[in-house]
Amino acid sequence: MTFIMQLINESTLKSQLIKLRCHFTWDLHEKEGDIISMEEKVSGQQEYLVTEYKYMVYNLMAYLKHMQGHSDDAIANLEEAEKICLSNSTQTSANLLVIYGNCAWVYYKLNQSEKSQHYIDKVNKIYTELQLSTDPEFSIPEIYGEQGWSFLQYGEQYYEKAKECFEKALEEAPDDPEWNSGYATAVYRFASLPNVNYDQDLLQPLERAIELNPKDTVLKALLGLTLQDLNRQDEGLKYIEEAIDEKPDFPYLLRYVAKFYRRAGMIDEALNILSRALNLLPTSAFLHHQIGLCHRHIIIANRNEKSNCQYRKLSEKYLNEHIQKAIFHFELTLEYEKSFHYAYIDLANVYREAKQNKKAEETFKKVLAFENLIGEDKQQILFQYGRFAEYSKKSEWEAMEHYKEALLIPCSWMNSEKCERDLQRLAMRKIRRDPSEATGYGLLGLVYKVQGNITKAAEYYEKALKHDPSNDEYTRALCELAIL
Repeated sequence: MTFIMQLINESTLKSQLIKLRCHFTWDLHEKEGDIISMEEKVSGQQEYLVTEYKYMVYNLMAYLKHMQGHSDDAIANLEEAEKICLSNSTQTSANLLVIYGNCAWVYYKLNQSEKSQHYIDKVNKIYTELQLSTDPEFSIPEIYGEQGWSFLQYGEQYYEKAKECFEKALEEAPDDPEWNSGYATAVYRFASLPNVNYDQDLLQPLERAIELNPKDTVLKALLGLTLQDLNRQDEGLKYIEEAIDEKPDFPYLLRYVAKFYRRAGMIDEALNILSRALNLLPTSAFLHHQIGLCHRHIIIANRNEKSNCQYRKLSEKYLNEHIQKAIFHFELTLEYEKSFHYAYIDLANVYREAKQNKKAEETFKKVLAFENLIGEDKQQILFQYGRFAEYSKKSEWEAMEHYKEALLIPCSWMNSEKCERDLQRLAMRKIRRDPSEATGYGLLGLVYKVQGNITKAAEYYEKALKHDPSNDEYTRALCELAIL
């Protein structure tokens, strides 16, 4: 074969691979640390999940192994995925499409073009046999369902995409138990994200999924948590207790049960459940984070003069024990999942409680340096960093800078309102101290500008310029307001 022919064949193979619908073409983004933490999570699912769709777990593990350069392990997981799929009489050959697509990509990456083409041909044969369109927009429930499930594993930035994938799967297979379960889970997780205003019925998809999956205890736990969110905690507790009675040693259920107990103020019960789950999944970032949150709950309750809980007025010795335990588990959380943004906030705030301000600041700076921070996450981190600067470092100037940066991120009203409130408070304090100093007026101008109150914003920027006439920021702001 001539060099020119090799190039032509290579180009043809690559064009076929790009059209395959599998993990390699789903625009998944991860860093090395994320892959390792995901591998730990998926490994636990390989051990504990019992479902006819378990092939998807091995399929995803194959992709993660390949991304780390472990090609033999990737192939072994793909072979196991195929074996599980073929051994189940309820599955159709459409369930093999993503597996064979991944096989084609792995062998292509290993420069084994013939094997890669072999799996592309297997994919095309399935399309022909099932009379399916190869158009990437054509809805194939088995593909959209597996894509949605994979997106769920990839974390919160993919939850909305996961929900959309399951919606597409359900368009063609509305009564499929697995895709209903995936959709209900995706809706629950997406609606639970900070700053997401999801105003649709959360109960309906969960109730529908449980109707089709009456033995799925995790779905029952999610329904219990949703009822708790709706101030129907007693109803929710019934589902939680029913689920735990059915599967007392299922780690993916235990973590949600513990979350319910923690939010209900049942901290001892939550810690007991989490300890049981941790024995089963000792490297679970989620579990360590939940344990840390339980200890933080005790710390906050102890500080709250209006609290009537059992942890009120602990001795310094016992309080410090809870602080150290919170630090220990939050640090382990980040060891196992380095991209867990909110765990950084929790850890930094507990460092504050321990008077370890240097470590707290290092933690805030570390997470703010992440390249993939989305708006809501960055705004929340900056707001908390501002609180740390104001109350622990006693630096109003630094606090104002962090609040300002957070306020200028276009996010939900809740976080913006907090930033506005604190900036207004600091601005008024500055004005009371020294009415001739421009900073306070400038801050109020910024707050009113963000609120859309052009008249008030201009009024305060003019006052700021009166006391600091050469300030470019105030001049530029007034020019922008004039255009508005």
